[in-house]
Amino acid sequence: MQNKDACTSIMVGKKASLDGANYIARNEDRVKAIEPKRFLVKSAVKGRHETYVSPYNKVTVALPEEGMRYTSTPTLDQTAGPNEEDGINEANVAASFTESVYANDRVLAYDPYVKNGLAEDSLCTLVLPYIHSAREGVEYTGKLIAELGSAEGNGMQFADADDIWYMEVVTGHQWVAVRIPDDCYAVTPNQVAIEDIDFDDPDNYMWADGIQEFVEEHQLNPDHDRWDFRHIFGTSTQKDRRYNTPRTWFAQRYLSPNASLGQRPEDSEMPFIRKAEFKIANEDIQYVLKSHFNETPYDPMGDAPERKTYRAISLSRTAQSHILQVRDLNKYKTSIHWIELGVPAFNPYVPFFANANDTDESYRNVPEKMNLESAFWLNEALAEVVESHYQEFMEKDEDYQKELNEWARRKIAQVDKEAASLEGQALTDYLTGQNHEIASHYNKRTKALFFELLTEGCELSKMSFKMDPNL
Repeated sequence: MQNKDACTSIMVGKKASLDGANYIARNEDRVKAIEPKRFLVKSAVKGRHETYVSPYNKVTVALPEEGMRYTSTPTLDQTAGPNEEDGINEANVAASFTESVYANDRVLAYDPYVKNGLAEDSLCTLVLPYIHSAREGVEYTGKLIAELGSAEGNGMQFADADDIWYMEVVTGHQWVAVRIPDDCYAVTPNQVAIEDIDFDDPDNYMWADGIQEFVEEHQLNPDHDRWDFRHIFGTSTQKDRRYNTPRTWFAQRYLSPNASLGQRPEDSEMPFIRKAEFKIANEDIQYVLKSHFNETPYDPMGDAPERKTYRAISLSRTAQSHILQVRDLNKYKTSIHWIELGVPAFNPYVPFFANANDTDESYRNVPEKMNLESAFWLNEALAEVVESHYQEFMEKDEDYQKELNEWARRKIAQVDKEAASLEGQALTDYLTGQNHEIASHYNKRTKALFFELLTEGCELSKMSFKMDPNL
């Protein structure tokens, strides 16, 4: 099976973040430049007797009778599966599926992928409605892999208010997971990322049953004195050094400017987990996900000869990007599902409260062809206009994103204050209404900038010609 995504993931622990929330985030990058996405709230179910069959590869699973409500970002075209990708459920557990990862031929020789096993298209649908903690997310997924096998290599993020876990499934049945320390962050760019596994520390590591025996039996460990999952199962190729490692380099260069000194874009041994050198804000996560080697010779929007050397984090084929801000419900009444549609470099992240009944029509209803009433298409259109005259429009676009981030912080603080006295359905209804207001504000502001830049662009045509005013 072929992985459909080529994403970049970021995790930030609660003691590493500015506001004390746990964060998991990812750019969902697709093969096609345009792949319309929706933002939905999937309702809770009870008394269900159904079997799930993937339209993509026919994996078949008997669904539990009960499932929780959750947010998700499915693909408009369902012929290749739901591809719900990410969300936050009503137990305040967030998950992001998946970071495509690739195993080496040695390990795949002994445990190949399972054609009709679990794949990215189905994982969110089959896991997120049924888990009550980040750790349970790993356990639940691990049981499904043991039963069904995996159709591809996938990295998965799970977070609750206490913990963040990152899980890598790399062959048909072999996987490990690590708890991200509270005072650390982690970045992964389509490579097997997890390093040393401590099999004497089940509080911070999890693994597939029999994985040590599998490695020993087939003589797969290249190291003399360590059990490094990346070394055993991962790859280290020219593609990694051009397509993958430069993204880690740039993210760590920004988030760990001192510790990353001396690292180069093609370094193969950059650490997966790092301690934060400063408290990381939501805006810092946004900066990394929006980045394209800014202020380096490798920026594809620049004019240096090296501008096309490496694959950047933000791409024109990013279907959507999300930041899942998992907050302590003893302090706040809801976590926040931030969504960016279009090209991350040019479009804002929109905050939606996860405890909601539905989503705004502009996010829920997405036509197949461009329509500016759709948030997805509106943001794609804005990105196209900004990129077409990047030098002329970038400053206004950055000011617009900054203005909306300021507005979002004020709005969230206001809603948190009002929500403090609400409970139950009244709380959910209130937050749902606020989500509609947020969508309306962002759509209105985005349209205003779009039409402003479109009008200015008429003066920038290469077909223009200045004539002698006396003629």
